Amino acid sequence: MKKIYKTSLVATLLLLFVTLFSCEDSFDNTGFETNVPVSITYFSIAGTEGTINQGTGIINVVVPYGTDITSQIATIGLPNGADINVDFSQVKNFAQPVNFRVVNGNLFKDYTVNVSVASPIISFKINDIAASINNTSHTILLTLPSGTDLTALQPLIELSEGVSISPASGSTINFTSSVIFTVSTSTGSVDYTAIVSVPAEGITVAFLGTAATREAITNMDEKIACDWLFDNYQGAQYLSFAQINSGTDISEINLIWWHYDSAQNLPSISLNPTVTAALQTYRANGGNLLLTTFASQYVDALEIVPSGKGPNNIFGDFPPNGGVDADNSWGITFAGHEGHPIFQNLETYEGNKAYLLESGTFRLNHTAWWFLPEWGGYGDGAGWRNQTGGINLASEPWDTGLNGRVVINCRMGRSRQKCSSNFIGCL
Repeated sequence: MKKIYKTSLVATLLLLFVTLFSCEDSFDNTGFETNVPVSITYFSIAGTEGTINQGTGIINVVVPYGTDITSQIATIGLPNGADINVDFSQVKNFAQPVNFRVVNGNLFKDYTVNVSVASPIISFKINDIAASINNTSHTILLTLPSGTDLTALQPLIELSEGVSISPASGSTINFTSSVIFTVSTSTGSVDYTAIVSVPAEGITVAFLGTAATREAITNMDEKIACDWLFDNYQGAQYLSFAQINSGTDISEINLIWWHYDSAQNLPSISLNPTVTAALQTYRANGGNLLLTTFASQYVDALEIVPSGKGPNNIFGDFPPNGGVDADNSWGITFAGHEGHPIFQNLETYEGNKAYLLESGTFRLNHTAWWFLPEWGGYGDGAGWRNQTGGINLASEPWDTGLNGRVVINCRMGRSRQKCSSNFIGCL
């Protein structure tokens, strides 16, 4: 029995060995193609070739001004043997990103096409200072150094191919009021409003911060906000919480702006009783406060609103988190408050709406606002106004009734308005 067992085991192993090699020899690997190209070689629309990022699959195409991107045929360079799931020989609407997949053998690669129209005005400069050009609202905004004579300036204007402008580049123009520039092509014309100004004078504005000095600010958002203030207001100065705590006289400051972006919770120095008492006294004597981003919560600590009636919806990302805004939906509506000073000269896409982020902007979504319909027992804008004593000036773009979220508000003091916002500043 023992000898028979050994013979049977040897036979079994031999049979298994033959079977394995027989399976390997008969394996059919035809049709399993992995060594094939899937990267496109070019992509063009209206005769304009796009820039291809083979790593991300993003294709950017900037077509000439006046091109109708809602009805275009594209040409694409495909590798040998590859196919795609979109027929670009047919007319396509490229006003929104277009996604497609390249398939070759058993491999595939995804691409996204972003098409934009070149600006008719490439640059607009006066005294070598560049203006901000908005092709949605058709505005040209430029702030020149304090003391600049606005009555006889010569803008140097660079235009896209096939575009003309009137008044022409180099013309001597009086910019003491807004100036209309007409941009023309062979297919039509559009008017741009140019507003050239100098920094405001006669008002003392202080940028409040936790850093000891302006130069010591480390948060990029706070730094940029502070730089903007100093660039646009001759009477700008930096004010630290430590200075207020030590008794620095703030009575001669017309407005104190605190833009806090570093953390969702307010810093302990801001809640120091000496600091809050000084700011409450400042406000009671007619001083103005502007509180933006997470600083909007300060209305509660300073008792500007009844206890517990501060912003009830506070959130946001911090690096390395964050995201890229995919469209232009981020913005505000200020229906019913179009005449308020805060919205004057604001670039709008409708009469009472404004975009605050361009498509493709990286954002951390730092928000401290009031959410009215579901939280806090407010119900709507009227309920919020009754319970807080504030005036809700703006909400999200689709909320024309201003009953959803309070993103900009003001509260009347004895002589001036006190404003807070998680989006933009008000003076």
